[in-house]
Order: sequence, then structure tokens, then C-alpha cells
Amino acid sequence: MEFTVKQIAALLGGTVDGNDSLKINQLSKIEEGKEGSISFLSNLKYEQYLYTTAASAVIVSKHFQPRQPVKATLIFVDNSYSAFSTLLEQVNRLRNAEKTGVEQPSFMADSAQVGDGIYRGAFSYIGENCRIGNNVKIYPQAYIGKNVTIGDNTVVHPGAKIIDNTVIGQNCVIKPNAVIGSEGFGFAPQPDGTYRPIPQLGNVILEDNVSIGANTTIDCATMGSTVIRQGVKIDNLIQVAHNVEIGRNTVVAAQAGIAGSAKIGENCQIGGQVGVSGHLMIANQTKIAAQSGIMKSIHKEGLSLFGAPAVELKEALRSQVVYQRLPDLEKRIHALENKLTNQ
Repeated sequence: MEFTVKQIAALLGGTVDGNDSLKINQLSKIEEGKEGSISFLSNLKYEQYLYTTAASAVIVSKHFQPRQPVKATLIFVDNSYSAFSTLLEQVNRLRNAEKTGVEQPSFMADSAQVGDGIYRGAFSYIGENCRIGNNVKIYPQAYIGKNVTIGDNTVVHPGAKIIDNTVIGQNCVIKPNAVIGSEGFGFAPQPDGTYRPIPQLGNVILEDNVSIGANTTIDCATMGSTVIRQGVKIDNLIQVAHNVEIGRNTVVAAQAGIAGSAKIGENCQIGGQVGVSGHLMIANQTKIAAQSGIMKSIHKEGLSLFGAPAVELKEALRSQVVYQRLPDLEKRIHALENKLTNQ
């Protein structure tokens, strides 16, 4: 794939300073730029590379002013990071668009229905009564159980498992080895100390524009649905338990775990290795720092939290200062005790 700087600038709504007829055929980091590549500058810690990069073009924010001469052609945009992300999305879409048709061996039940422009990779499986939309890409060794619905333009990567009755919206991405709709962790303790399995009869619903990371598991509901709302982005290696609901445009970083029936609000940011207890509620726009533990509901919107159990970030930081001073405080207390004893 090859485009001119002018074409890329038009796509991004940017203006060009330099040669807009240059041909671009690859993307690169600014410090690894080569002729024919395009990069971006967002974090000013990398500004030094702007003056030495061999990239043919660099995307920068419109208010950026170079402090030295720049060899590369510049594309000025409102937000360089966002613009480069848009460019990555377009390249990815073009690559995926190249995949069409059916590779063999693969299996699709006679009762399943698929739309136009579908791609079915080798050893993929589509079960009974599935409804697959237009331009869906199902990569090799992906498994689609029975009664599954998948919306237009969704991508199911290699090895992903979509279990029975799952509903997936449009423009979703299910990354390799994710498992959507497996049975939740439900067991009832018995008088003799054993545990009796509780059937998990619900399903999982992913709304439009949801991204699910590699090796992430989202359990089906005991009854009803586990629901991942529109625009949610879930990282790799995350556990979402039965009957959880995650609100629109919330992001969850790797190795987080959300216990059963928790309700996460909209536009939340949940850091890596965060643990969320079951049956609680987290308000909209909550930010939770990595390795925090949420053990009670958060009702006030917009809080930043840290710690286990999590408290407001400012309070947690003040506590950290005191914690770091504890050894010195202990010495001072012992000194006072010795002084009092000697008196």
C-alpha cells in the first residue's frame, strides 16, 4: 500500500509543510524512521528525534513549533497522537479488507447465515443458527458456537472462542484466544463441604465498537446477560465474571479482574491488576490506579482512586508519605522511651 503525503493529510484533516507529493508506504517510530515511512511526535521527550529522523513525513500537533530545521515533511493536525491512531486504524482496515473468501478445511453449519465480504480462515468453525454480518473476518482456528450473532465489520482473531448465544455488535475486535461466553464461576457450598455447580444459563452481549484483548475471558451470565457496552476497550489477560456490566467507553488494562454482578460506569479507566469485588457499583468517570482493590461501591463520579482497599488518590499519596517515614518515627519513639526510662 502506498499513499502520498497529500492523501494522508486529507484523511487526517491536516495541513502540510513540505513536499506533499512524497510517497509513503510504511509506518514507523520517529526514532526508527526510514525513507518512505511516516511517523508522529506527541510526547516532547522524543522531540530530539524529529531533527534526526530519516522518516519522509512526521505528524505533529498544530501548535508545535520546531526549534531546529526539520528535514522531514510535517503534517500539522489538531492532535498528533489521535491522528496517528486514525492512520493505524485505516491501514489495519485496508489489510483486513484484503481477506475474503473461505479457506479449507473449515466448517459452517447449514443453518448458519453469513453476509457479503466474509473471510473464514482454515480450521474455523461456525455453529448452528449463527447470524454473521457483512465484512466479518473469522481467522483460522476461531470457534463460533451455536446461536451466535456477529455484526458487520467485526474481526475474530485466531483461536478466539465465541460460545453459544453470544451477541456481538458491529466493528468489534476479538483478539487471539479470547473466550467470550464461557460458563461463569458458580458453585453452591454443601453441608458436607463440597460444592455443587450452579448452571450458567445466560449469555454475553458486546455492543458496537468493543475491543477484547488476547486471552481475556468474559463469562456468560447465570441468568440474563453479561453486558459490555458500546466503545469499551478491554486489554489482554482480563477476567470479567458473570452478570458484570461495563459502561460505555470504559477502558480496562491488563490482568484486572472484575467479580460477578459488579456494575462499572461509563468512561472509567481501570489500571492493570486492579481487583473489583462482586455486587458493587462504580460511578462514571472513575479512575483506578494499577494494583488497587475496590471493595465497596463508588457513588461519586470522577474520583481517582489508589490502594487496597482503594481510597481517593490524594489521601493515598499522603498516606504513602507517612508510611515512608515510619522507620524514622519508630526510631524516635524508641529514643523517647529510653529517655523516659532513664529518667
